[in-house]
Amino acid sequence: MFTEIITAVVVGLWVMLPAYLPNSFAAVFGGGTPIDGGKTMKDGRRILGDGKTWRGFFAGILLGFLTGCAEIWLVSRGFHFFGIQLPGFSSSGVSGAFDLSAVIAILSLAVGALLGDMIFSFLKRRLGLQRGQSLPLVDQYDFLAGAFLLTALTSYGWLVGTLDWLTFIIIIIITPILHVGTNIVGYWLGIKNEPW
Repeated sequence: MFTEIITAVVVGLWVMLPAYLPNSFAAVFGGGTPIDGGKTMKDGRRILGDGKTWRGFFAGILLGFLTGCAEIWLVSRGFHFFGIQLPGFSSSGVSGAFDLSAVIAILSLAVGALLGDMIFSFLKRRLGLQRGQSLPLVDQYDFLAGAFLLTALTSYGWLVGTLDWLTFIIIIIITPILHVGTNIVGYWLGIKNEPW
């Protein structure tokens, strides 16, 4: 059972990298024009806030996509992690295949992660929470929910064929730990204003 858990952790982290990294990239390369154009809704609150910018959004998508492409390249060269076979993103079943289905899966993970974060930012503004205010669990799972939902809509066969139940549960467990850890590092580096 221990071997299965380790395999699930490695595969889960590998598959989710294009979803885990875009928000960090958006924070690093963001700035500029806010997606909501500075507009408010009838409640007097911003639609999204200054933290969601076009530059960050597209940088996050691009770098999440490039991460997935790098993973495909590594797998196509026979890369494995201490004997653990790493999956690709193609629905063809060939790990190192770079085809349209792989492109769609990678983009769905990256775009879904950013959209999930954006949707929950919208909901946080409606609740009266300011940019940077914590909303436990939502802050740790918003991007993951968006990534899973969009990928299930566009690449369902690949998703269920790649993630078994154990790997899915491991992803649910380790995501908040990774999220908090990367946010603390971002805070220490001065990229984020809050360590959550």
